[in-house]
Amino acid sequence: MVEHSSLDTMFLSKYCPHSSSSSSSSSSSSTSSSDREKRLLRALRGSLAKKYPQKSGEVLSAQYGINLLLVGVALMLALAYRGPSASEETVLSFLTALMLVQLIWMVCYMVRRERRRSVPPERDAQAATSWIRGGLTMLALLSLIMDAFRIGSFVGYQACVSIMLGVYPVVHALHTVSQVHFLWFHIKDVIKRYETCERFGVIHAVFTNLLLWSNGVMTEAEHALNDHKRRLSALGYFNFTVEPEEPTCNCTTSACSIFSSSLYYLCPFNIEYHIFVSALLFVMWKNIGRTLDHQTNQKRVPAGGSCLLIGPVLGLLALASSITVLIIYIIHVEESVEAREAAISMFYCFGIVILACMSVAGALGLLIYRVEDWPMDTTPNPARTLDAKLLLGSSVGSWLLCWCSVVAVGGAQSYPSYRWSNLAYALLLVLEKCVQNLFVIESLYRRRREPGECHAHSTTAHEIFSVTASMAPPYDGIVNHAFESPDKHQDVLESSKTDKHTYDKKTKDVSLAVGHGAQDTPSRKRQVLKNVAIFLFMCNISLWILPAFGCRPQFDNGLEEASFGFSIWSTVLNFALPMSLFYRMHSVASLFEVFRKI
Repeated sequence: MVEHSSLDTMFLSKYCPHSSSSSSSSSSSSTSSSDREKRLLRALRGSLAKKYPQKSGEVLSAQYGINLLLVGVALMLALAYRGPSASEETVLSFLTALMLVQLIWMVCYMVRRERRRSVPPERDAQAATSWIRGGLTMLALLSLIMDAFRIGSFVGYQACVSIMLGVYPVVHALHTVSQVHFLWFHIKDVIKRYETCERFGVIHAVFTNLLLWSNGVMTEAEHALNDHKRRLSALGYFNFTVEPEEPTCNCTTSACSIFSSSLYYLCPFNIEYHIFVSALLFVMWKNIGRTLDHQTNQKRVPAGGSCLLIGPVLGLLALASSITVLIIYIIHVEESVEAREAAISMFYCFGIVILACMSVAGALGLLIYRVEDWPMDTTPNPARTLDAKLLLGSSVGSWLLCWCSVVAVGGAQSYPSYRWSNLAYALLLVLEKCVQNLFVIESLYRRRREPGECHAHSTTAHEIFSVTASMAPPYDGIVNHAFESPDKHQDVLESSKTDKHTYDKKTKDVSLAVGHGAQDTPSRKRQVLKNVAIFLFMCNISLWILPAFGCRPQFDNGLEEASFGFSIWSTVLNFALPMSLFYRMHSVASLFEVFRKI
């Protein structure tokens, strides 16, 4: 009986090994589970030791910047209400502190970069072109002149104003000079060290400039609203009490009035400076930790040889006409009711003509793109993506004004001479911005064909269906030389190599000849596109000048104000007009980039 059971055990062990190794499997499973736990703990420690993921860093710094912006906007809204919560000194102190923090960060960044001079950073060639930085430098110089005027006004009124009115322009001037230096030498940097810290520094700079832009916008809007109230009171429509914009004490110098009046002519340039700087710094923030494609990160050489005549001539004509309209409007809008209506009608007629011409020009550019069928450029480019989003986002302000005008004209009870011209101007403005946005964005995403691409697409039917002996590729297949002599085999190999080298050289010469010819003789369609781009460039400058320097019929025509009420319409204008001004200036920058790219 014992032997029999041992035999059974041996039999089971031979044919059913799992039953004999149940204890060993349980011990191995416990060992594997402990190993799995050790690996999990090791991975957890490694993940905690690593840096934060890029998206987490972006979200964390973006939340910091948004809350910083909201704090500043809350202070400015309290100041606009003239309540006890915030005063002008409070807002200026907050902005000064933000500028000082940004100055500290920029100095620390430049010191760290100077210490690592032997290891040059990666640079995004498409982040900010030299002409954009040059334009920003010109705007910064005008901002410095405005700071000088503010310091001069403070010196005249220092007996009765807060010291912050003198500290703020000094810190702003220092901030402007340092920021322009940073933009010239470091805006293209792709940061790969201390990414989390640098994200907070860059986003702090972005939202500091946005708050400075918001402060300038609110100051300009308050000045425009006071002028509007003053005109309505002079014409007898309303009896508004306009608060004085200058201090109540006497000025100790003779130039205080000059300083105060000049500030409002320089304020639009300061506003545009800060909004453009925030856009460039946002691109730098998006580039932190980015891996560049070195094949697409090459500086494109703009093609020359285009004939520019019609676009610049028509653009200069539009610019001269807009300056003339601006001068006549400012002079006559302060006079009698008849002169005021004539000035408003003149503005709308000029706007209808220039918007119609711009719509036709943009449609012509889109038609050329459809006929020419240039390939699309789909490489990642944060600067180009931001340009497209800003164009669409800033269009909302003008579109809101336009549709409010359409509603007001449709339900108007009065019949001024400019009623229907106001309607036509509003509808054309909607159409013009739609067409221009399409043209600019499509131009930014198009690219010229390379010489090889041009050769491949422009090959004639004769070249396709006829193969000459000189251009035919040599036979490079599998040849059985088993039954040939060794000498003949060597001759065949040498002749095949010679034929292949001759074929490669001929095809290379043909492609170079075709590419060189394409560069020497630019097509007429490309010339037309360049003329369209420069014409739209000049027209957008013209349409920026008019509202930036006081030609704002939305305040003076009375139709929208009668439909929406003074408070609602003033709020809409204070929101929409700054966006409209930014749209025109951003379109100028984008169209110049399109002009260089075509």
